[in-house]
Amino acid sequence: METHPEACRTFGTRITDTCGCVRGNLVIATVRNNNDNDNKTEKEWWYHWKADELKRANPSALVPTLIPLVPDNNNENNNTPSSFIPLESKAIYESLITIEFIDHISAAPPPDRLIPTTTDPYETARCRVWADRVNRDCCSPYYGVLVRTDPDERARHFQHLLGGLRQFSRQLERTDGPLFLADRQLSSVDLALLPWAYRYYVLEHYRGPEFVIPKDASLDAYHEWFQHCLGLDSVKRTLPDKDQYLEHIEKYADSSARSKVANAVRRGVAAHELDDEKDEYNST
Repeated sequence: METHPEACRTFGTRITDTCGCVRGNLVIATVRNNNDNDNKTEKEWWYHWKADELKRANPSALVPTLIPLVPDNNNENNNTPSSFIPLESKAIYESLITIEFIDHISAAPPPDRLIPTTTDPYETARCRVWADRVNRDCCSPYYGVLVRTDPDERARHFQHLLGGLRQFSRQLERTDGPLFLADRQLSSVDLALLPWAYRYYVLEHYRGPEFVIPKDASLDAYHEWFQHCLGLDSVKRTLPDKDQYLEHIEKYADSSARSKVANAVRRGVAAHELDDEKDEYNST
């Protein structure tokens, strides 16, 4: 049976909300009341707390996770949380997949779609390829710079990141700019990179001026893209406070974070290569 949800329950973090615009129907967000320190450590407990519903719906218990909600025909309180039934068995997770899912159910006209599935199969494929590439080459190395303690390893991760940005910049030059797709159409590729591009200031703060994204000709298109994205109203509404984020990410910069991502990078693999068993959260 096909699922066409009228709503989705979302699991995410309030500090690290994804930059960009969300298209879709009614979205109900669940928020944890921060009253109890389950791990007894002020620095870590809230970040690693996992709702039982999230753990049932997503084997990795990672965010973002979307749980489709369908109307409860026996409930008269329309459009309230209690009037929907969660379909945990049909949960959607992984950032790039959730973007594509929301784009699909939005029924937005082609100019407003994040993935041009109905207009050009080639561009659809190109979006999927490059969303994955920027995730691997521009997002994962960010954690390598922060979590790894050896200066040479940090430098190698940063060079990997710059190489990914330069490849992305060359792709931007294929259109009339400034976005990945032509005609200023926002895409899944833009949204895959944008949250990390916004966070690159963290690298200079914790690792020094040699970790600033340079302003050179090979990155001109990237910098133009970034400034354009920051000017979008849909992006402005979702940008986290920079000081709050610096405080949040400090646990990665001092290598004390024990999340699955941090454990994977500490183990010597890329952030996107985390293993649910090998990199399970631990408090030691």
